[in-house]
Amino acid sequence: MDISLSQIKGIGPARLKAFEAAGIRTVRELVMFLPREYRDLTQTVPLCELKAGDTAAVKVRVAGEVSERRARRLLITKLYVTDDTDTVPVLWYNQPWLKKQMAPGRELMLYGKAEHKQGYVTLVSPTIESAQGLVPVYRSIAGIPPKALRQSMEAALKLCEGQWPDELPESLRRRHGLCERNFAMRNAHFPDSREALEAARRRIAFEELLLYQIALRLFRSTGRTGARMAFDDDRIEAFWQSLPFAPTNAQRRVLNEVAADLRSGRAMARMVQGDVGSGKTAIAFAAIALSHAAGWQSALMAPTEVLARQHYEAAKKLLEPLGMKVGLLVGSLTQKQHRLAHEAIASGEWDVAIGTHALITEGVAYRHLGLVVTDEQHRFGVRQRTQLSEKGDAPNVLVMSATPIPRTLSLILYGDLDISIVDELPPGRTPVATRIVPESKRPGLYDFLRREVAKGRQAYFVCPLVEESEAVEALPAEVVYEDLRTNRLPELAIELVHGRMKSADKDAALERFRTGEADVLVSTTVIEVGVNVPNATVMVIENAERFGLAQLHQLRGRVGRGTEESWCFLMAEPNPRLKFLCATTDGFKIAQKDMELRGPGELFGTRQSGTLTAGIGALAGDAELLKLSHDEAKALMAAPDEPDSRAVVALARERFADKLRDVAVN
Repeated sequence: MDISLSQIKGIGPARLKAFEAAGIRTVRELVMFLPREYRDLTQTVPLCELKAGDTAAVKVRVAGEVSERRARRLLITKLYVTDDTDTVPVLWYNQPWLKKQMAPGRELMLYGKAEHKQGYVTLVSPTIESAQGLVPVYRSIAGIPPKALRQSMEAALKLCEGQWPDELPESLRRRHGLCERNFAMRNAHFPDSREALEAARRRIAFEELLLYQIALRLFRSTGRTGARMAFDDDRIEAFWQSLPFAPTNAQRRVLNEVAADLRSGRAMARMVQGDVGSGKTAIAFAAIALSHAAGWQSALMAPTEVLARQHYEAAKKLLEPLGMKVGLLVGSLTQKQHRLAHEAIASGEWDVAIGTHALITEGVAYRHLGLVVTDEQHRFGVRQRTQLSEKGDAPNVLVMSATPIPRTLSLILYGDLDISIVDELPPGRTPVATRIVPESKRPGLYDFLRREVAKGRQAYFVCPLVEESEAVEALPAEVVYEDLRTNRLPELAIELVHGRMKSADKDAALERFRTGEADVLVSTTVIEVGVNVPNATVMVIENAERFGLAQLHQLRGRVGRGTEESWCFLMAEPNPRLKFLCATTDGFKIAQKDMELRGPGELFGTRQSGTLTAGIGALAGDAELLKLSHDEAKALMAAPDEPDSRAVVALARERFADKLRDVAVN
């Protein structure tokens, strides 16, 4: 199974290169690339029963001629399809070849989402299906068409049919009702039935979760000694007294947990988790102050230059009056500034170095590094976090995340970290009012926005795409920017930011918005973290139905950072998921709901690369399965001499050795 993909018929040099770019080089790696979802073609829905919001398969025939029209840069192909119960319109975008294929009377199996368009239930961009049953849908790989990927997968499965060794002990499989490995691999891709699919995915998910947790326990058990810090309790109280605000009870509790770690002599590895605005940064600065009091240097790494500069400015205000020298190291500094920064870090002139990944480049050496803080930890690869911790002699590591994660999932994904939760917001923070705005009310939204800007406020527009896409009907940032600038709000100063821009241009646009030169910032989700503009009171999220709840909550957190009433407008048709978001501002409740609806694979996207195998996300959201695998890992580790324990521990060492060498930081 570890043979090259070149042995599979149909995979030539170009496709081999495309697979390699996606990290797939062997037949085993291809077969472990599991589907992210399945199209259920086992049952079709009569057109008369199709409702807006449904995703369904329909068996229809083309009724009448096909029409085409252009709207902006979109070519819209429209036709009507019928069955014995009703006739509905179908729309496709930028697919000109369809017109020749859609002769009147042609019979089709379509699979897609129904939406309200101009008063009618309409199928939007459905796929034309030739397969039957439960059809796997894989994460797209550039250069590999979906049909070709399915064909390659079928060939790979035939090649290794019956050859998967079942390495989990049979007694353990029986205890948890897990199916055999070969059955699981085949049915995870091309299931014989819904029941077979459920059994297959449950087996694969349980095994992966179990081995991952055991591997984390193995690495944690080594317990590295770290920088032991000596300081009095009055240092903690002195820091709180130095702040212009009173800390919450949650902040006090979490800092006490951090302080105990710093004093322990065992390298701290702690995540501080909290909702937007809960005061995590103050805790990080407090830890830095305690580190300095004990004679150690600290480093704080942020994922973007904008966020690094914001932390730098805040640290100068809070930490320099306490006798600390704070410095900034980011990629945009001049060569001379870089050299001087390196010298200041190496000599210990800087007590605190704040920056981006520039802090972990090869030429940076620290004088006496005792504490490493990484902000928005989910934005870093695990290797980057580890690289910074390797800059000192086992420094203490504190990671911060404003992405709330259900506690059961935290235990799995961050099993190498102790977790502290800041579950209290400071008093006086203004809640963000969240409303769903259908397309018909867009003009009223622009009037509201003009009134807010007239009061001296600012607004965000967030879009799911940078530019128009053939596959997705959604308003892209470039189109929204042009429309606002030239048609809707020409009197306002508007900036555009997205991930394909050069870093310098992006940072300059963000800076103009931050300083108030721009009234409106149009962007993709690059502003999800790292933009702190207290004057911004309006957040407009285009095509809100395309975002996960946790991400919508993160975006909403960009406003409401000042004392003024703030608003988040979700541009979408109302649905239960978005109504849930409007009803609560509790990030942990939202994260739990998001995990139930989409699974943690979607909740985290590719940010957790190197932890769990792609494809098990849907079942890792199953709280019962999480608990079962967690309890089994605990029991096996408690009885290391049992045959089952020895077998599973050996398997975990083999399976996760390379990945977890980078993950473990303590």
